[in-house]
Amino acid sequence: MADLDLAKRWLPALLLWMLINLSESRVYLFAPDVVTLEEYSKANITITSSSPINQSAVIQLNVTYSSRGNYSSVIKMPEQVLLPAEATSVSFNVTANDVGQVTTYLHSNNTDLNSSSVRIRFIVVHSKILSVISEVIGWIYFLAWSVSFYPQAVDNWRRKSVVGLNFDFLALNLTGFIAYSVFNIGLFWVPYIKEEFLKRNSNGINPVNANDVFFSLHAFLLCLVYIIQAAVYERGGQKVSRTALILLLIGWAFAFVSLFLAVAKQISWLDYLYYFSYIKLAVTLIKYVPQVRYCIHRHTEVSNRGIKTNGSKLVMHCYFTKFSPVLYFFIFNS
Repeated sequence: MADLDLAKRWLPALLLWMLINLSESRVYLFAPDVVTLEEYSKANITITSSSPINQSAVIQLNVTYSSRGNYSSVIKMPEQVLLPAEATSVSFNVTANDVGQVTTYLHSNNTDLNSSSVRIRFIVVHSKILSVISEVIGWIYFLAWSVSFYPQAVDNWRRKSVVGLNFDFLALNLTGFIAYSVFNIGLFWVPYIKEEFLKRNSNGINPVNANDVFFSLHAFLLCLVYIIQAAVYERGGQKVSRTALILLLIGWAFAFVSLFLAVAKQISWLDYLYYFSYIKLAVTLIKYVPQVRYCIHRHTEVSNRGIKTNGSKLVMHCYFTKFSPVLYFFIFNS
């Protein structure tokens, strides 16, 4: 009995000791995910390890994709580098030769090194200015779309009424931005899903940026403000139609069935996020229809006690900024 009590007392400490030693035995490699260079420029790339290793290790740079037949025509880099014993970093030089893209994954002959899913994506451009312009346009897109939500909220508050604002539109819009937020948060903040995306798209670049996440969360909060206003202000006897309720039921049933399939590992979590993006796409295609029909039925203009024209003008500007990256794509490849 005493031996059993002793075993119970020391078992947690033994398990903790084993876990610590197991974690310390694995060394992880880290490298920049994306390296952007101007044509004919040079850069120094550093690969780091989470802790020193006992013996030197060869790290191979395996090219998995090249936009040109010979990757060396895009970028010149070594095929392998040596990480010395007791060192935590190694650097190598690369030279950009021509516009294009090259993706390389790191692989080591040292079993203590965990280099799985560590990749470096080299992008050679004519000018980094275009990349900066693209990023600036993305944030302009975020600001313009975000500001476009406020005129309606202010108008509702001034009138103490939501008459003219269709409830089907509100319900569909809320669902759409919930789906959009789930998709963005998953691909931007969840490491497992980000890794799954990179495994499936070895040359892909994460489509979600910080401005996408902030926009979707901001839009979701503003939709909640609209719904709170609809609950407390004059509504003119409005309610969500049966057609909208059926559409919402189909959308959420699809989301919950997909969730169960993901939990049961019948589909991947990345696919689950893609399904949410389909919900957002479907909502975007139909959400303005009930608002337009409602305004026509009431024989009023959209700017009169309905959707504010200030917001609509901003929406037109948003569509310009949304498609501006397409222009950047053509400039980049010209």
